[in-house]
Amino acid sequence: MLFYSVFKTLIGKEITVELKNNLCIIGTLHGVDQYLNLKLTDISVVEEEKYPHLMSVKNCFIRGSTVRYVHLKKNTLDVDVLQDAARVEAKNAKQGKQQKS
Repeated sequence: MLFYSVFKTLIGKEITVELKNNLCIIGTLHGVDQYLNLKLTDISVVEEEKYPHLMSVKNCFIRGSTVRYVHLKKNTLDVDVLQDAARVEAKNAKQGKQQKS
C-alpha cells in the first residue's frame, strides 16, 4: 500500500508515464486506485509524430500493469517522508510475521 499512498499524494501534479510499449504520456494525475491504475488529464504524447492519433485525446485511463516507469519532476516527492514510511511499513510487516510464528 506504500506506492498507492505515494501516488495519492501526487494527485494534481504533472507526471510522465512510460508504458511497456514505449509510449510516453505526460499529464496531470487525476486519480489512482489500489491496482495503481492511473487517470490522467490534459495529456500529451512525447513523440507526437509517432502517435498522431493520440493528439486529440485529452484524458486517459492507464492500467497499472502496463506501466513501466513513472517519471516525476525534481522535488515532487519528499524523499525523507517516503523513507520513513518505508521503514514503518517494513517494521509492521516484520512484527506481523513474528506474531504468526
